[in-house]
Amino acid sequence: MEPGSGGLSLQAEKGMEIITSFTPLPIAVSTAFATLPRDYLEVCERFGRNYNPFVYQVLQLLNLMFNDIKADGAEVIAKALHRNRTLKYLRLTGNKIGNIGGMFFATMLQINSSLEKLDLGDCDLEMQSLIAIATVLIKNQSIKGINLNRPILKSEEEESTLHMSHMLQINSTLIELHMCKHDIKNLGMQQLCEALYVNTALRYLDVSCNRITRDAMKYLGELLKRNNVLEVIDLSSNRIEDEGSVYLTKALAFYNTSLKALSIVSNNITGKGLTAFSESMKTNSTLTNIYIWGNKLDSETCVAFSNLITSGRLKKDNTDVEPYEVDGCMYLAELSHGIKKHYYWTPTYGEIEGPSTNAGFAIVQSAKNL
Repeated sequence: MEPGSGGLSLQAEKGMEIITSFTPLPIAVSTAFATLPRDYLEVCERFGRNYNPFVYQVLQLLNLMFNDIKADGAEVIAKALHRNRTLKYLRLTGNKIGNIGGMFFATMLQINSSLEKLDLGDCDLEMQSLIAIATVLIKNQSIKGINLNRPILKSEEEESTLHMSHMLQINSTLIELHMCKHDIKNLGMQQLCEALYVNTALRYLDVSCNRITRDAMKYLGELLKRNNVLEVIDLSSNRIEDEGSVYLTKALAFYNTSLKALSIVSNNITGKGLTAFSESMKTNSTLTNIYIWGNKLDSETCVAFSNLITSGRLKKDNTDVEPYEVDGCMYLAELSHGIKKHYYWTPTYGEIEGPSTNAGFAIVQSAKNL
C-alpha cells in the first residue's frame, strides 16, 4: 500500500514505527495481547511492525494533527478507542476525515469512557456528524474538552449550534468547548447563552471567528451577570463594536466575579468601547487577562491601557499590547500574547506553553494543551 492511500499517511507510518520501537513493558505478553483491539494488530501486521503493549497500556496523549488522515484512517482510530482505557487526549486537527469520519468518532464517544479531550478542529465535519456528536455528549460523562472548529456547513439555520446548546443544558462534565469558525450568528449566540444559565460546568467558551454582532452581546452581558462559572471567553474576530462592549462592561464592572480572561481582538471596537473595558477593570478584580489588538486604538485607549499597565492592575504578560511614548504621545504596540496563540504552530525559540501565549490553557488547567 502506498503511503496515504489507505487513510494512513507517510507521517502516520513513521509514527507507527516510532511507537512500535519502544521497549515493551515488563508484563505478560499473553495478557497484553488479550487487551489489544484487533485493529491495532492489523495495522502492525500491515507495516510489518512488532506488537507493542506500550501503546494501549501507557499512552495518554496522542497528537496526530495534519497527518493527511482520511475517513478510513479515522475508522481505524475510532474503533481502536472502543476498547482503549488509557488514552486521555486525542488531537486530530487538520485531518480531513469529513462527515463519515466524524460519525465514527460519534459512535466511539458512545462506547469509550476514558477519553477526556478530543480535537476535531479543521477536520471538515458536516452537519450530520456535528449533530451526532452533540447528541452523544448529552450522556457522555468523560469528555471534558472538545474542539469542533471550522466545520463545513451548507445551511444558514444554525442547527448544529442549537443542538450544542441543548447538549449544554444537560451535560455536567464538559469544561472546554471550541466552536471557532462555526458560522454562529446572533440567534445561535442567544441559544448558547440561555443554555449556560443552567450549565454549571463549562469554564472555557471559544466562539471566535463567527458572525456574532453587537445585538448578541445583550444576551452575553445578561449571562455574565448570573453565571459565575465561565473563566475564559474568546470573542476574537467577530463584530461586537462599541454598543456590544457596553453590555459586557456593565456586567463585568458590577456583577461578574468569575471571568478571568476575555479576548475581543478584531471586533471593530473604537476608543469608546475600549476605554469602557479599561474602566470596568478598575472595579472588577477578577478579570486579569484582556486582549484588544485589531481594534481602533485611539489616543484615549492608549492612555487608558497604559495607565492600567503602569499601575499594575494589568500585567504585560496578560495582554497583547505594550505602551510606548513618542514626542509626548502614548501609543500601543502589539505583543505576541493571547488565549491560544500557539494552537496551530510553535515558535522556534522562547516559551512554547507559557501563560502569556496560551492563557486559556493556563487558566483552565483541565484544558492544558499538548
